[in-house]
Amino acid sequence: MFDAFTKLVAQADARGEFLSPGQIDALGAMVVESNKRMDTVNRITSNASKIVTNAARDLFDQQPALIAPGGNAYTHRRMAACLRDMEIVLRYITYAIFTGDASVLEDRCLNGLRETYLALGVPGASVAEGIRKMKDAAIGIASDRNGITQGDCAALMSEVGTYFDRAAAAVS
Repeated sequence: MFDAFTKLVAQADARGEFLSPGQIDALGAMVVESNKRMDTVNRITSNASKIVTNAARDLFDQQPALIAPGGNAYTHRRMAACLRDMEIVLRYITYAIFTGDASVLEDRCLNGLRETYLALGVPGASVAEGIRKMKDAAIGIASDRNGITQGDCAALMSEVGTYFDRAAAAVS
């Protein structure tokens, strides 16, 4: 599997040509975009525990029946499973952000998740709401302009939102 740089060099070499200024500029733009992606993933990863914990806390404040006796997150074991699942979804979303491709999120995380939750009696709407709360927190953290690669990140933040939206839709 070739990365973009190797592929471009191999193509130019096969033609016996130098890289064109346009190709070099395109690779430079890709590096800048990649730096933004790495900054975003780093910020989300560095704050993953806070994102998950705060999203869960907000969800349980909004839907207290989940943690009441008989609720789906009642008992420490169930609460831990809920937090673990939220963390797993967040982790796969960071993979999608890093690669700019949702296939790993879809294939390894979301595929069959709704059916699993239905079989376990987990309320998909509540899980989706927890994911939306993680989305808001993650985008808030990733959008902070301090200490990151400068440039317009609006398109990337929109893309980040779509990964969370896919995850929420997959479970509801």
